[in-house]
Amino acid sequence: MRLGIKGKQVLGVTSLVGAVVVVLSLLNLARLARVSLEESQARADFIARAIYQRAREVIREGSDPYKALRADPGLRSILTSSLYSKNVTFAAIVDVYDLVVAHADPALDGQPLPPGGDLSRLLSRPALSQLVAIYSGQGRNLELQQPLLLGNTQFASLRIGVSTLLIRQDLDASLRPATAAAFAALAISVLVASLLAQLLLRPIHVIRSGLTRLGQGEFGVRLDLNQHDEFGDLGNFFNTVSAQLSADRSQMAGQVAHLESAVEHLEDAVAIVSPSGEVLFANPAMRALLPAAAAGASFEGIVGPDHPLRRLSEQTLMSRQSRGPVTATFPRRRESVSDEDADQKTPDPVGERLIMTHAVNAPNGELLGIMLVARNLEYLSQVQSTIRYSRKLAALGRLSAGVAHEVKNPLNAMMIHLELLRQQFGQETAAARTVAAGGRTAAAAMVTEAPPIDARAATEHVDVIASEIRRLDEVVHGFLKFTRTEDLKLQPVRLTALVDEVVPIVRPEAERHGVTLTVECDGAPDVNGDPAMLRQAFLNLALNACQAMPDGGTLRIQCEAARGRRVAVAFADTGVGIKPEDLERIFDLYFTTKATGSGIGLSMVYRTVQMHDGEIEVQSTPGAGTTFRVLLPQA
Repeated sequence: MRLGIKGKQVLGVTSLVGAVVVVLSLLNLARLARVSLEESQARADFIARAIYQRAREVIREGSDPYKALRADPGLRSILTSSLYSKNVTFAAIVDVYDLVVAHADPALDGQPLPPGGDLSRLLSRPALSQLVAIYSGQGRNLELQQPLLLGNTQFASLRIGVSTLLIRQDLDASLRPATAAAFAALAISVLVASLLAQLLLRPIHVIRSGLTRLGQGEFGVRLDLNQHDEFGDLGNFFNTVSAQLSADRSQMAGQVAHLESAVEHLEDAVAIVSPSGEVLFANPAMRALLPAAAAGASFEGIVGPDHPLRRLSEQTLMSRQSRGPVTATFPRRRESVSDEDADQKTPDPVGERLIMTHAVNAPNGELLGIMLVARNLEYLSQVQSTIRYSRKLAALGRLSAGVAHEVKNPLNAMMIHLELLRQQFGQETAAARTVAAGGRTAAAAMVTEAPPIDARAATEHVDVIASEIRRLDEVVHGFLKFTRTEDLKLQPVRLTALVDEVVPIVRPEAERHGVTLTVECDGAPDVNGDPAMLRQAFLNLALNACQAMPDGGTLRIQCEAARGRRVAVAFADTGVGIKPEDLERIFDLYFTTKATGSGIGLSMVYRTVQMHDGEIEVQSTPGAGTTFRVLLPQA
């Protein structure tokens, strides 16, 4: 049986009072027992003295002491009157063989009298021990013994018997008022404890009431505990927590509203089904997918038993674990048509949906429901296509900026040298015009005075212009090569075989720079790609890594599976590294940090990775090395 705080408090106070009453009663009873024993000893001692005095008067020298004691009526009278003393059961004179010489009961004369307990020894024991002896004696007699001497020889002894049963009856009689007082004290203690418990537990009842209201969703619950004690502090703390919870709940209500709004506008179809098969929630996307998926509807009546969504939900219900994703088709929602058309038409399947189920568990592990999710693969394909297109636009923007920069410099140089040529040829043209206007003599003088054309300078200007034109041709050729559409020949590619083709080409370059080449590609999954384009991209990355280690180092090529069904191919070197300000530009067309670099290699690598719907990551520390990590889709 569950015992509440009030019951525990009443029980505790009653037990304490009861224990005190019992202890005090035992101590009082032990004291009374000792007093009763002492009084019994005093009476027995008084009787023994009287018998002893009479016996000395009766005994004569030379006569038979036993006969004299037995025949003396005065002694017999004292023995008989001893029976009227409280708690005394007998008085007798016995010989050394415990045979009765004279007894208060004459019928026992000459009979053996077994010895009883020693009254004096019991009185020397503690009070509680005396009480235990009295209540465990079961009517046993205690005796007070005194020897009778004839000369210096003991010939008999006086024995006065005291009954513990009579003493116990006296103690019981005195115990009745104490017992009544004890029960009265217990009753009063129960009443007082109940009142105190009611008084002390009132704040707890107030707090429990406040917690109940708070649990029912009531905001701003406050407790009025006008007490300057621990309960008052607890009430103040409760008010603070209640105010905080009210603020949190208001904020949470807003967040829930935002969450519901977000779920309502999700492109993914979401529904929650109870363990019993009842639809608890379905967002508009799910209702558009399954028009019958309204709150309260039976899930079994919405989809057939062979539908993948039904099978996944049953598996989740049994295992309480997420299942999927798998693809499934749903009937297309038809527009309103006539009954005749409806009989003739069949629902068209919609595009594929990626479906999955998740278990919704309570904090205690209880299954609350199953969440169903159907994702539109067509929408995902559109998003992915948009992302790829955006990446290409961004790359094209960077490419256009690089081309504009590279074309502008040669054009400026050509304009300068063309202007210089124009100036020289302009002077020659002016001299010819003077000859035609002034005659032969003037012309001869003019030719003599005109400066001659510097053929070497003109040749240098023409060479510069030709060089810049070739440079423009290279820029345009690189631009066309970078932007030209190439047909990808996607197929499963074994990375181990592909890297084995690249290593023999890279190894001479590595040996020339003192680079140690290590390859760790065993067991890597196959990728989906164009072998020729991937081979050229890997070759560019490996050669760049070797050239970044002019004083030797280590090039490590590692292939491993990555998250999202991707395969990672890493090229890690211990070279000079890349400056932080150059990291954002290394994939820009024509950007290079090498003295003889073209700035096209890494751009082509980036373009190849983009065409394979992959990603490329770069980590570099100046002076410590660089790692290029290419992520490609798994085959």
